[in-house]
Amino acid sequence: MRPNKTASDLLNHLVLWLSSSHISRRATFAAVAGGLMALGHPPFDWLAIGLFGLALCGVSFLGANSVQQATWTGWWCGLGYFAVLLHWLVEPFLVYPEQDGWMAPFALFFLSGGLALFWAAAFALAQRFTGLVVLCLALTVAEGLRSYVLTGFPWGLIGYVWLDSPVSQLGAWIGPHGLTLFTLMLVFVPLAALKATRSWAALCIFLGLGLGAVVLGFWQGQNAAPRMTDKTLRLIQPNAAQDQKWRPENRELFFQRQLGFTRQDPPPDLTVWPETAIPVPLNEAGDLLAQIVAAAQGATVVLGAQRYDAWGYYNSLVVLDPTGEITHRYDKHHLVPFGEYIPFLDLFGIAGGGLAAQFGEGYQPGAGPTVLTVGGIGKFLPLICYELVFPHEIGAVSQRADFMLQITNDAWFGTFSGPYQHLAQARMRAIEQGLPMVRAANTGVSAVIDAKGNLLQHLPLGQAGYLDAVLPAPVAPTVYSRFGDGLVFLLLSLFAAGSIAWRRYFGD
Repeated sequence: MRPNKTASDLLNHLVLWLSSSHISRRATFAAVAGGLMALGHPPFDWLAIGLFGLALCGVSFLGANSVQQATWTGWWCGLGYFAVLLHWLVEPFLVYPEQDGWMAPFALFFLSGGLALFWAAAFALAQRFTGLVVLCLALTVAEGLRSYVLTGFPWGLIGYVWLDSPVSQLGAWIGPHGLTLFTLMLVFVPLAALKATRSWAALCIFLGLGLGAVVLGFWQGQNAAPRMTDKTLRLIQPNAAQDQKWRPENRELFFQRQLGFTRQDPPPDLTVWPETAIPVPLNEAGDLLAQIVAAAQGATVVLGAQRYDAWGYYNSLVVLDPTGEITHRYDKHHLVPFGEYIPFLDLFGIAGGGLAAQFGEGYQPGAGPTVLTVGGIGKFLPLICYELVFPHEIGAVSQRADFMLQITNDAWFGTFSGPYQHLAQARMRAIEQGLPMVRAANTGVSAVIDAKGNLLQHLPLGQAGYLDAVLPAPVAPTVYSRFGDGLVFLLLSLFAAGSIAWRRYFGD
């Protein structure tokens, strides 16, 4: 062995070692690589380690000798990624551990393993066409499919690792799946060149893509910087722990805490309470609503409440004007499977709720996304908790809002990673749509985010209080807000054509 090894030599020796290793060693390598990828997301935000983990996933793919090996390699990479990324998933089952705790490890394993199937299919397809570059295309499609299939779960998409860098601003043009494609190209295309013993080509490709994206993203972030409006907001954060929130002895305490924050002087133009903020169904809350209106001192109030009708129960958002009239009501339409309803039970005529159901049965879905107009304040797109993570649904409304407003109860997500990942996705939605985001969270993080995704003001996680802020203005409609994922499909088609030319030149 020569004492001085080039990067290409080292890569090929590592690939050879993997290809001749026992299946358990290859599986461990792939799972660790996927786990390192997840460290690029909150609460760690270790971008370099995340990209390094992605590169190791590419190495794992190169070490597969058959479609079957590639399939298992993709599954193990995905399992490691999703298990680390979604470890907060055990938290909802630990709210009432004596009842639900036993399900926590099974929920994490089966969801992570199920999502990893998308990656397994992508690795298998790329192996079938013998190309690491093809894996960029296949894995982008896989991430897109998991955003849509079986109601979708686009949490922690690969491209989100760029949030705190200028590259995130490219989301205004190409959206989250475009950022995923870019991320995969940045890592896998140079890796493919390195595998073909073209070290200088690999370095030039990596630097060219990286520097180009930084420059474009920086320009986008500075272009048409957001202005501020003359409207003031107050976000209410009662910090009601989920295992305490609905106890009879605590309901009045948390309600009065929110009232106290609401009545502070000077009153704002709009006060926002979080998801399910009142302790009784909306149908029975006449006296409580009167107290809220009195405390608001002339401000419009948006709050979350549960309600019922002849069809069932709903997770709702309502707007109270200064006279106490409910002028608008929005029912959450994208419900959490197993959290707010149990899938397929209705086919058998069985009533049953999820973890978050309070009345012994699941919630009913609302009519769909819409824009509400509130006099003196403007138009806003209401979002309740989980609905925020679906970029294609947020862009589906026909009328453009002035801002997005999310009410949420992130107490279900624990205190380590889940709430911060949810906040990160709120910032990405602002970048993609060119709209400010206002979010009131029961336990945090409540925040005001401008149309470039900048966190202007926030209340820390686990702190009771209120936040007064000025509402940011929107910027011009973004490319992604106009065309959605359609532009990414075009990019994927162009990239597929380019990969054919790549294989002819580099042979991979």
